Amino acid sequence: MRIIVLLAAALALSGCLARTAVDVVTLPVKAVGAGADALTTSQEEADRNRGRELRKQEKREAKERRREMKRAARDD
Repeated sequence: MRIIVLLAAALALSGCLARTAVDVVTLPVKAVGAGADALTTSQEEADRNRGRELRKQEKREAKERRREMKRAARDD
């Protein structure tokens, strides 16, 4: 009976050790991939940021036009 329990424990631990070994081996690859993702901007992110900047610029220009119109109306 002890032999069966020991064999079962050995098989369970070998799977655990194998999984740990896989995790240790793939960790540097995952770390490099995460670092590259953090340093680079995807096309979608670039488009979103550009659109946001264009909307802000349009808002500033509209505000300036309103100021100019008020100033012109006041001066008349």
